[in-house]
Amino acid sequence: MPGSETPKRKVGRPRQQTDAREKLLSHARELFMVIPYDKVSTRLIAQRAGVNIAMIRYYFGNKEGLFETMIRETMLPMKQKMEQLFTDGQQDNLFDFMRTYYHEMNKVPQFPRLIAQVMHMPPSATQRRLFEKVFTDIARPDQDMLFGKLAEQGLLREGADPRLCRVSFISLMVFPFVAPPALLNLHGIELTEAFLNDLLEHNIRLMAQGFLAPSIDSGSEKSL
Repeated sequence: MPGSETPKRKVGRPRQQTDAREKLLSHARELFMVIPYDKVSTRLIAQRAGVNIAMIRYYFGNKEGLFETMIRETMLPMKQKMEQLFTDGQQDNLFDFMRTYYHEMNKVPQFPRLIAQVMHMPPSATQRRLFEKVFTDIARPDQDMLFGKLAEQGLLREGADPRLCRVSFISLMVFPFVAPPALLNLHGIELTEAFLNDLLEHNIRLMAQGFLAPSIDSGSEKSL
């Protein structure tokens, strides 16, 4: 009609497609955490996400690509903190790395258990191969030297074994999320946000008063 205006189309990827990708990742993570990998079909993921199954092929190629991307994007905040920690080599970055891990895993508390299950699988298992690929990319091949670097810079207590300090750090960070819920219940523990905040700051104090050099300002009083 004369004088009427045709609505202009917005340039760029439709929001619906962007939402579809996020929905696929979210529902894939939920399914992989409670159902064995071989039992999770792309059709099931698409159905749960409410999107066309073709979107999996469009964004991720196949189920392996979706699983790898899910792992990679869930761990992306840790990758960024790991890069900062290795580059700067400061103790505060060590605390921030633990804070980031607690914060992110509080959103998906079953994710660490999924990783623990995957790492008990044979090296040839698809899930383990994909996770090790992502872990190598995130942790960097030279991440084994991290605590040795901290020791060289005088950031560990004198006489502290960097290898054992690393194991202690991983234990403090990961254990609450991989411990069987029944075991936690026996001790009256529920992984609420408030509890994790308290545990986080407690673990930071343990590190500051334990294997880290005594002149550390733990920068606590932060929360998830």
